[in-house]
Amino acid sequence: MQDTDPHPATAERATLIADWLRLEQARGVGCRSAHALLSVFGAPRAIFDAGPAALSAHLGASQAQALCAPVTPELARLTEATLAWLAEPGHHLLTCHDPLYPAALAQIPDPPLLLYIAGRLETLARPRLAVVGSRNASVQGRADAESFSAALSGAGLCVVSGLALGIDTAAHEGALRGPGSTIAVVGTGLDRVYPARNRALAHRIAEQGCLVSEYGLGTPPLAANFPRRNRVISGLAAGVLVVEAAAQSGSLITAQMAAEQGREVFALPGSIHSALAKGCHRLIRDGAQLVETVEEILLAMQVSPLLALGQEQYAQAAAASNADADLLGALGHEPVALDDLLARFGSDTGELGGRLLGLELAGLVAQLPGGRVQRIWR
Repeated sequence: MQDTDPHPATAERATLIADWLRLEQARGVGCRSAHALLSVFGAPRAIFDAGPAALSAHLGASQAQALCAPVTPELARLTEATLAWLAEPGHHLLTCHDPLYPAALAQIPDPPLLLYIAGRLETLARPRLAVVGSRNASVQGRADAESFSAALSGAGLCVVSGLALGIDTAAHEGALRGPGSTIAVVGTGLDRVYPARNRALAHRIAEQGCLVSEYGLGTPPLAANFPRRNRVISGLAAGVLVVEAAAQSGSLITAQMAAEQGREVFALPGSIHSALAKGCHRLIRDGAQLVETVEEILLAMQVSPLLALGQEQYAQAAAASNADADLLGALGHEPVALDDLLARFGSDTGELGGRLLGLELAGLVAQLPGGRVQRIWR
């Protein structure tokens, strides 16, 4: 974790942070209105000093009054808590005027006023690709997200995702295996982890990459926060890869935002029988680039396809694949019941179980509920 903070906690900076928090927390003043005021007045302090009459020329009277209202006890406590949080190693706060604020994010229509960051600030300077998808991902989808992200990170790309269960979790896990690392954009304050099941993962990301939020400390996981979080995921990235998505999926919102922001949109195709492939197929019909390999993404993003892929792991999987090519061929592309596999493969139960176990340990087969198995394509 980074030991030095480029913005030491001086009294002047504490006052500046208090002003930015006051602007961010002003009731009824959204992100776009705040940016419009900053373009006119230059800084939060100048906005407050302008007075209600001058501000009313640019926004409603109630908003102007909110901006000029005295600091509340709640805001004072939030400011104190934020300054204490920033005093801890690896904690940072970037304003939209900060030279370290990501340039790509600053170009979207409504960039966050503030970015709270826990972890390695230098991660934000790396080339970035977002990897998103369904929370209720399939075994194959999680494997694809993890292997694609590991390869992208191995090529030096930082993988951006949302710390959700399913595809997001697999993407972060894969990206942590490479030098590109990962950024998790969350919909809560950074003093909380949501979902709680990803607490250990969040700590690993803070050590090797960074966690990012536009929400102040103490912000709970409100439903409305996550669609807005998605615009930050796509805004930070040069492109978005959708691994699995149902027809109605938050990942499609991220992909739509990416397209509106001028980003590349990539989608992995899937089975026509899978509900989790329908969103990706819709994206492809609407113009997203169909990709089957990491190299296709790297070429589109003009990144060298010479990857650090974890050669030992892939060599082991390749050896297992060669030894059991007949069984893997019998498994096909869809989940299959053990009884059907026995009939298809023509083997006894003991031999088949032993070979399936070996393939499962090599990461090439997964056991599914209901006595079914599925081949995992690598």
